[in-house]
Amino acid sequence: MIKIIAGAKGTGKTARLVEDINNVAAEDSNVVCIERGTRLGQLLKHKVRLINIDEYPCTGYDQLLSFIGGVCSKDYDLTHVYMDSVRKVAKSDNLDELAVFLDKLDKFLANSPIVVTIILSVSEDLLPDTVKKYC
Repeated sequence: MIKIIAGAKGTGKTARLVEDINNVAAEDSNVVCIERGTRLGQLLKHKVRLINIDEYPCTGYDQLLSFIGGVCSKDYDLTHVYMDSVRKVAKSDNLDELAVFLDKLDKFLANSPIVVTIILSVSEDLLPDTVKKYC
């Protein structure tokens, strides 16, 4: 399952993300958070595996999908994947490519219990329907 938290910059998306991550991490779950940089490191519980995407040769949505597949294959008991600012993580602002990525990711997760939550810094009313359906 994919969930998108969309909204304009400064609307509290990251705060919602941090709260959700820490609530899920308090349960018996295996949580991964992917971001550019390490700004969330001090805000997340130590149980959360924080991945700085800048440490890996990953650019674009296809490579990001492959990267997520690799993370899932390593952690067979993974329950949640969080992504702070998907367009920054993928290094792409193209919403059409994002829509294709989301559809491919949704197919990848079809028979999986993994929940992927993504932050998208775009107002929901500006999103194409192909992306908005995940909000």
